[in-house]
Amino acid sequence: MIEAFSLPLAEPLSTADGAIERRDGFLIQVSHRGTAGIGEATPLPGWTESGEECRTALDSALETGRDEGDYRPALRDLAGEDVPAARHGLSTALLDADARAEGVPLARWLGGDRPASSVPVNATVGDADRETTVERAQAAVDRGFDCLKLKVGARPVKDDVERVAAVRRAVGDDAAIRVDANGAWDRESAERAMDALAEFDLQYVEQPLAAAHLDGHADLPGEPAVALDEALVEHPAADVLDAGVAEYLVLKPMALGGPGDAHAIAERAREAGVEPVISTTIDGVVARTAAVHVAAAVPGIEPCGLATADMLADDLGPDPATVEDGRVRVPDDPGLGIDPAEVSP
Repeated sequence: MIEAFSLPLAEPLSTADGAIERRDGFLIQVSHRGTAGIGEATPLPGWTESGEECRTALDSALETGRDEGDYRPALRDLAGEDVPAARHGLSTALLDADARAEGVPLARWLGGDRPASSVPVNATVGDADRETTVERAQAAVDRGFDCLKLKVGARPVKDDVERVAAVRRAVGDDAAIRVDANGAWDRESAERAMDALAEFDLQYVEQPLAAAHLDGHADLPGEPAVALDEALVEHPAADVLDAGVAEYLVLKPMALGGPGDAHAIAERAREAGVEPVISTTIDGVVARTAAVHVAAAVPGIEPCGLATADMLADDLGPDPATVEDGRVRVPDDPGLGIDPAEVSP
């Protein structure tokens, strides 16, 4: 079964490709191993295939699965296509059913016997003028967050440095600060920015250069640390790790083909001495909860970008992975921990 949905955002989200006002996607439900599994495919052009391409791929995969009585070959076929959101939707549904059939939460199915019961998360402060940025940062700390993520790159480097300095003064030394440039800087701007930002004890600068310029990150200042995100859309994860230019990888399961794929990359990153951070593409509750399970299956994970439910004005159903005091709860019911009967467009 495939059902289309459209979720309005609480506030439009500005991106390099324009403002995002809604998240459109598809709910998927399949019967696998004698139980129902649910998944979500919420494409984000620029990160994934288009909505039309996603729907076409899902229709074909589910028809093949029904005809053969087994959806796993169809899932393998999707791995060879450039349709990560479609693959995410079907993969999540099958993993949900697998874990339900075994009577264990998805985090345990993915990562062994002792997944975390909660996961630390960062607060997304976003991009605003200096005063508003400080107000949002202080409000997040008051709500229990000890890791803040600021957007940079949309204004002159000098202005962004002043914003970061103001936030550091306001929140003190106890809160970790991350900044995300979304590949907006050229080499000269990135060098100037990172030299200036080093003074503020940042945890990392995310995607300082455009995704295509993977090797260019090697020539940037050694501090702050570099995290790569969009680079994983342009390059295979193995190539990004082999390049040795980042200390962190930001992994979005929707853009990587599913929870299992994201978890496998997280494990490979750890083996390479690179720290994984699990994030979302502002997904509905099904995909967001799947990402929480991925994070819980990675021992001792750093704060993740999973506190995104309040960016949506509406959702697909009740949220079993609520955020409190800077941590997101990991559902302990079998599978995703979401009742399929309570989820609808």
